[in-house]
Amino acid sequence: MKAGRFWGIDIHINLLFLGLMGLYFVAGVLAKGLLIFGLVLFHELAHTLAAKYYGVRVIDVEILPFGGVARLGSEMIAEPGKEIAIALAGPLSNLLLIAVAMGLRNHGIWSEEYGPFFLQINLMLAFFNLLPALPLDGGRILRSLLSPQVGVSRATVTAAVIGQVVAIVVAGLGVIGVINRMVGLDVVIIALFVLYAATKEKNMAPFLFIQQLTRKKQELSGAGVLPAEQLVAMEDVPLKEVVNLFVPQRFHSIMVLNRELQYLGQLSEAQVLDALFAYGMDYPLGKVLKPEE
Repeated sequence: MKAGRFWGIDIHINLLFLGLMGLYFVAGVLAKGLLIFGLVLFHELAHTLAAKYYGVRVIDVEILPFGGVARLGSEMIAEPGKEIAIALAGPLSNLLLIAVAMGLRNHGIWSEEYGPFFLQINLMLAFFNLLPALPLDGGRILRSLLSPQVGVSRATVTAAVIGQVVAIVVAGLGVIGVINRMVGLDVVIIALFVLYAATKEKNMAPFLFIQQLTRKKQELSGAGVLPAEQLVAMEDVPLKEVVNLFVPQRFHSIMVLNRELQYLGQLSEAQVLDALFAYGMDYPLGKVLKPEE
């Protein structure tokens, strides 16, 4: 649901977040729910400010039960350093608020009713979001660290699977906690939504990979030069196995060998990608060197 615009950015509120606010209303603590809303929004605006600083497009912001998501341009994924900095901006903003609150407390400006809750929510937003699991900020940091080694697609799947596992564990513990009246139903709702969002991120991995390849061609055309990465592959290896090894900000050259390890030829990344789109993922690499008449 669209809630308005801020700095030219559309702000959306997920219906499950509204449901969580409803639970706070029923429990008679709506004011605390509104405080959570403000802190989550502050967290996401920190991401958008960092994105704007690095020249990354900000599409919109959605407020979710576990925090929020700032949808950013795909150019961020092609530059892991930027994604890490933008991901860290959210948790750091919450730590900044904690420092400010502690300073105010030391000067006698404090609320015994809302002060501890303010610190608790900021700590939760900071450290929960740093878990190395998509769609959390820590998952984006993990993807950025892994993608130069394994490619953005595999890195996304790895971080998303961790997100699914974390969500299932938290949901299970939450159910036990609800039964024993140790936690509220909101913990289970948040865990289930993290599971949904992690699955969505995992399903988006192939599209991110295509965006990465498109971006790389643009970078090479614009800059005229990129660092090279040499791969060696057998002629009967399917194209998908080679393409899965492509990583950001590197242009790949593939040496093709037969089963006797004899040299057959060399292919560029562009040739492999053209063959992938023309013949499919299972097309043998050797046939790109010697296409059938």
